Amino acid sequence: MAKILISIGVIFIVIGIIWLIFPSAFSWIGNMPGDIKHKSGNTSVYFPIVTMIIISIIATIVLNLFNR
Repeated sequence: MAKILISIGVIFIVIGIIWLIFPSAFSWIGNMPGDIKHKSGNTSVYFPIVTMIIISIIATIVLNLFNR
């Protein structure tokens, strides 16, 4: 369990460094076709359905690799 937590932390640090150096590297997150955005007056609703499916698939693959 400790290895997984350390690995996830290292992955977050690497992603943070990439995001700091290249701010537009992750501009696709939240702008995928299939993400629902609705604005009406002062109200806005946002459902990142496709983005969350992609993140879930990637997380499943990564966690399965660590558990083997």
